Amino acid sequence: MKKTAFLLTILLLFASVLSACGGNKTDGEKTANGGAGKPEKGGTLIFGRGADAVSLDPINVTDGESIRVTYNIFETLFEYDADLNIKPRLATSYETSEDGLTWTIHLRKGVKFHDGTDFNADAVVFNFERWMDPNNPYHDGDFTYYTFLYGGFKGDENHKIVHVKALDDYTVEIRLKEKIAPFLSYLAIPMFGISSPEAIKKYDDKYGEHPVGTGPFKFENWDRNDKIVLTKNENYYEEGKPYLDQLIFRVIPDNSARLSALKSGDIDIMDGLNPDDKNAVESDQNLDFVKRPSFNISYLAFNTEKAPFNDVKVRQAINMAINKQGIIDAFFNGLAEPAKNPLPPVLWGYNDGIPGYSYDPEKAKQLLAEAGYPDGFKTELWAMSNPRPYLPQPLKVAEAIQADLKKVGIEAEIKTFEWATYLDKVKNGEHPMALFGWTGVLADPDNFLYPNLSKTNTKKPANNIAFYKSDELTGLLEKARVTIDQKERIELYQKAQEIVFRDAPWVLLAHTAPPLAKAKYVKGFVAHPMNDSFTEVYLEK
Repeated sequence: MKKTAFLLTILLLFASVLSACGGNKTDGEKTANGGAGKPEKGGTLIFGRGADAVSLDPINVTDGESIRVTYNIFETLFEYDADLNIKPRLATSYETSEDGLTWTIHLRKGVKFHDGTDFNADAVVFNFERWMDPNNPYHDGDFTYYTFLYGGFKGDENHKIVHVKALDDYTVEIRLKEKIAPFLSYLAIPMFGISSPEAIKKYDDKYGEHPVGTGPFKFENWDRNDKIVLTKNENYYEEGKPYLDQLIFRVIPDNSARLSALKSGDIDIMDGLNPDDKNAVESDQNLDFVKRPSFNISYLAFNTEKAPFNDVKVRQAINMAINKQGIIDAFFNGLAEPAKNPLPPVLWGYNDGIPGYSYDPEKAKQLLAEAGYPDGFKTELWAMSNPRPYLPQPLKVAEAIQADLKKVGIEAEIKTFEWATYLDKVKNGEHPMALFGWTGVLADPDNFLYPNLSKTNTKKPANNIAFYKSDELTGLLEKARVTIDQKERIELYQKAQEIVFRDAPWVLLAHTAPPLAKAKYVKGFVAHPMNDSFTEVYLEK
């Protein structure tokens, strides 16, 4: 067996993706040994965030607040570094067959789960069987991302895995039904963190409250809507790491209150910084301003199953009624750019030839009249109450959209819910319009387009919260998933973006560079485009 040219192409591609994301790093973004002296061990770091996790079972979460925690408890077979290059983590190497269907993965030896049991090939097979087999006794939950990527579950017509089996204690073979162009990327996303089989058996349907992985930190306790406490994995296989004794994720819903907590020393690092507070942080000698590389999209999703949003002219009209640049100028403080595609501009396959919808209230009124709404209509505009990396001030943005819509005759009542409730309601299609967003978990256009816009993902609870069902778009996305030729994949994704522009299931708002702030004594922190590791973070105070 040997690595095919296809794999080399993918890896070379990942090396170039997001080169623009490197930028100049603050002192706090250097690696632990990057000129900051010998790392100091011990201490507790408190990370302030806007909302609580939903679950800590990685395969059953898609929201960023859950992933932020699970990423430090669990590890995947492969992972993305800060430049989004793929590298082994629990795997050490891999091979593929000539036909690209059989993948042989060699595993790291000497790794223990937090409960003391062995990580090995049998553990990997156990996890896959739990994920893919609805008849498995431990298949509890939605397993949303598994069906996104692998076409369904075991026994489904479109399920793309033939088998996952252990060849020996540290070698796993995965056989596919068809080629999957971004397959290696699939194995790197945090949803496929490897869990302890014994812990899954022990906690069963409560496993999301008792997570056990191989990562640098192990779960200690969880006070809902307050804090999650992780402690150092003393048996971590990277000698001397992590440096911290304890890592706490604390919920402080209000951005300003979170910054006050940082200034007072109640927390050590925070995300969801109000863009307007950027200058205040930069002028504070005790704090560092950190800008996360942009790899996201914020949008307003129409529920296309509900009138009048089942009419493309109404959707196009609202796209023209909203002053995106005005919203960005008012609420993002230079930390965002207007969006015209679902893909971020730094990702390969981005179609820059698409013009986007310009702000044109008069044209919006004309389209509404053509759709049968010359006097507009009444509706609801849903917004999350908690700040998100792609939408740091959701309620203020909602109010601005509300004002823009009123100018063209649309009266939109704003409704809001706390994060977990909001997720549940929009995924079950209760909204007419809802603010939402996406941060990429793999550096492939498939990750932005397929989960969020393919008709295959409209089954409730759905990730395609527009409930947009385009055979044309889904066909292109399905073809791109099995196409190895990179040039052809780019062409398919560019056509897909043209369809999204035409059908307007979303109002594409912005791509943000989410701002964070930290105390200067926090060293070794690197703001990753997707997931933050605290393995090399330490406190110098």
